[in-house]
Amino acid sequence: MEIVAAVDTPDRELVGRLLRTFGRFRRQTGRLAGRSFDGSGVSTSQAEFLRLVGRNPGISVKEAAGELGLAPNSVSTFVTALVQANLLERQSDSEDRRVMRLSLPAPVQQRVDETRRRHHDLIATALTELTREERDELVRGLAVVNKVSDILHRQETRANK
Repeated sequence: MEIVAAVDTPDRELVGRLLRTFGRFRRQTGRLAGRSFDGSGVSTSQAEFLRLVGRNPGISVKEAAGELGLAPNSVSTFVTALVQANLLERQSDSEDRRVMRLSLPAPVQQRVDETRRRHHDLIATALTELTREERDELVRGLAVVNKVSDILHRQETRANK
């Protein structure tokens, strides 16, 4: 994949600020609210995958791969390991037996849901300390970040063709 590195200094600083800010935000919320799979031997990528399945019970392997921007064979490797660890369930789709549908066992789903609730509560409480104008500005900023994510996704899609 070819990456264009010709970025002027103000943009280079913006890139650094963006990465630092989101990294700090993720680490801080993880420390305060906890993580679903700390100490369980589940990698960060596997935990992200399990959280995705927890939010989307019945998601297919292909859909999960697309959502996370991973190759389907990488997701298949995750699936095999997580099924063996009793952290994930897979079933053939009732309409197309070639499609595997994924879900979490009840105790794992509860763990994921509880962690998500703690994260949501923590962030919602922090947002109450912002003014209406700051919250509106945050919404506008998130729209821009989503646009950057979409651009990156298109670049990745082109690079993988």
